[in-house]
Formats: sequence, C-alpha cells, structure tokens
Amino acid sequence: MKSSRLLELTTSQQNQLLDIMPQIRAFLRDQKAAEGILILFVPHTTAAVTINENADPDVKADILLHLSQLIPKDAGFRHMEGNSDAHIKSSLVSPSLTVIVSGGEAVLGTWQSVFFCEFDGPRSRKLYLKYIPDPA
Repeated sequence: MKSSRLLELTTSQQNQLLDIMPQIRAFLRDQKAAEGILILFVPHTTAAVTINENADPDVKADILLHLSQLIPKDAGFRHMEGNSDAHIKSSLVSPSLTVIVSGGEAVLGTWQSVFFCEFDGPRSRKLYLKYIPDPA
C-alpha cells in the first residue's frame, strides 16, 4: 500500500484558508491507519499549512486580516513578481506539519482542524501527505 498521496487543491481567493480535514480523514482511512504520524508538506513558496480553530469562521477571517495588516502587499518590497507578502506569510506560517495519528484519526483538539493556507491565489496547488505507521 502506498503510504503517501498528492492532493490537488484549487483556491479561489488571493488569501484563503481551506479546511482540508475531509481529505486527511479519507487518506488515513485509505491507509488503514492505526498509530503513527502524518506529515503534510506544501511544495510552494507562497502557501502553507497550519492547525487552528474550525468552529468559528471568524477565526479564519481574523488570521487572514491580521496577516495582511502585519505584512501588507504594497509594503515596497523589492521582489519583482509583487508577491513578497505571500512569501513572508508562507515562511511565518510554515510549509509543513507533523500530526500524531492514534486510532486511525489525526490527534487534534476539540476545535482544531488542519488548513491549507493560500497567500498568492487563486491557484492550483499541491499538498503532499505521508503516513508513517509506528513500528510493530
């Protein structure tokens, strides 16, 4: 059984947080996951992954708003493509995560979910998932 998967994601906004828990759950089910770790990796310099609250959509809006205030698009960056803000946001948030898997499920807090973070969209994006089972 292949223990990794490439997810193809499509974003619709310049800055966006996509809840990717449905795809993660499906991947872990397909893996017949039990105990181990899940690694997520974004192979893009203007996107990231994070864990945060999924109960109140205002949390996602607040994160995006305040990242944009902290790192404005028009801050006089020298990068000629005009997306330095996206590069900085990606570096601050992180292109990878490691999540504990127990009982076949990602171990998260009650209100937590995993989000793909778009900072230079809309775009077609990739996300790699790798399940590593505990040694028997």
